[in-house]
Amino acid sequence: MIEWYLFLPQVGLGVDELTLRACTAETSNFDGVAFLDHLETPMAPASPIWEAMTLATWVAARTERLRIGHLVLCDPFRHSAVLAKQAVTLAEVSGGRFELGLGSGSMPDELVKFGFGTATARDRVTALERTLIDLKRYWAGDEAAQVPAPSRPIPLLLGGRGPRMLELVRRHADWWNLPATHVHDLPSLVPQIGNARASVQQMVGFIGEDGDAEAVTSKALRRYGHFGAGLVCGRAEKLIDHFGGLHDQGAQRFYVWFSNPAPESIAEFGETVIAGFG
Repeated sequence: MIEWYLFLPQVGLGVDELTLRACTAETSNFDGVAFLDHLETPMAPASPIWEAMTLATWVAARTERLRIGHLVLCDPFRHSAVLAKQAVTLAEVSGGRFELGLGSGSMPDELVKFGFGTATARDRVTALERTLIDLKRYWAGDEAAQVPAPSRPIPLLLGGRGPRMLELVRRHADWWNLPATHVHDLPSLVPQIGNARASVQQMVGFIGEDGDAEAVTSKALRRYGHFGAGLVCGRAEKLIDHFGGLHDQGAQRFYVWFSNPAPESIAEFGETVIAGFG
């Protein structure tokens, strides 16, 4: 069974606008919503961005069914003991709807700018491994355990595609996510993730029934054409075929990232593309 998440970067929109889109996703066949985690907007530092865990808590309080997560939380931003407590709290207040997505940190300049150090990519992966081990200790009930413990397992998603990250996926993760810029690598990477389930982030230039195909496609290509196969443009029928092909390659969840995340587009996508998979 395919799972569908709305990937909703909290950039350029107010909190009320983001909440509206999440609530629209909930009533339009989506299973979850995911935010990003940065202290400044990637490639546009003057553009406002909201804090990831606070926004997730806000949206969780205003939805009933939607699962809540991130692609992905930046490990260097939070001490593992604080992260463990935040995750348990958000999982509890949401009725078990929170999923913990983690990565080692993809923007070294951001880490330096805000005082998180100058660790190499290799060292950041090592630090992420320590966090994963710590989380198990804090949640497992041994002498280091925090109280309260999770009342139910908190699903863990890891993002990244290097050999050391894939080893962490095999050892620790319930889910693994492939970013849109590397969708073409899905067939070669799925065999390397062990028992984890595969998810794919996909940018979509969705052309609604009454949409202008040329206008939607040209705008999406201008903004996201560098994604290559990570961008797909089309009406519902084409997108059903596209996602079906990725499912055949091993993807079990899709994080749909709209080139134009208007509430109307989110609703129509859910009512046509997602519904098309039964």
